[in-house]
Amino acid sequence: MKLMRPVLVLLLKDLRVEWRGRVRFLSIVLFGGITLVLFSFAIDADGDMAAALAPGFLTLALLLSSTLGLSESFRVERENRSLEGLLLLPVEPAVLFYAKALGNFVFLAMLAPVLVPSAIILYSVETGPAGFLGVIAVWLLAAAALAAPGTLYAAMTSRAASQDVLLPLLLFPLVIPVLIASVRSAELLLHGDPMDQAPSWLLLLAAFDVIYWALGGVLARVAMEE
Repeated sequence: MKLMRPVLVLLLKDLRVEWRGRVRFLSIVLFGGITLVLFSFAIDADGDMAAALAPGFLTLALLLSSTLGLSESFRVERENRSLEGLLLLPVEPAVLFYAKALGNFVFLAMLAPVLVPSAIILYSVETGPAGFLGVIAVWLLAAAALAAPGTLYAAMTSRAASQDVLLPLLLFPLVIPVLIASVRSAELLLHGDPMDQAPSWLLLLAAFDVIYWALGGVLARVAMEE
């Protein structure tokens, strides 16, 4: 509970800075939308096949968009050389990690109301309100699963000149379980789950979230030191 107040202060600071510019959010939304459109052109499939592939393309759009947002999460601190100043504050490095991770989760979560309906329309997916809400839940779990390790790796590579290359190289192999679980659970929720397998995949996503959000706080000091 001691971490909550400074985490909220730093989170509100980051959200206020992003709201003034709104460049990162708009670029992530446009990138995700363009990715979905490119996937639809690439497969050139009929309606049934496109609908079957929609969960995979939607998850890939989230994964690719996340790297664009994560790489920018320490941009202000890097440009103004203020990360060292933040680390000198009388708080644990975990506070800075959780503030940044929550900010990244908010940005990725805000993509859901835009990209999920776009994918359903673009790929002609027939689903009801339950399926739609289920995919939103999968999106939120996947966004949390990408935000925690992504923020940790973004902190590690924030001072590197080739951060845009290093970040996906480090992050993508780690989040393969997130990719598989997200695709499978979204597919079952959209197209039917006669064997009730979706809860198991959702539980895997939730377990990944818990593990890496806890590890992130422990490893924050190592990730943010010179």
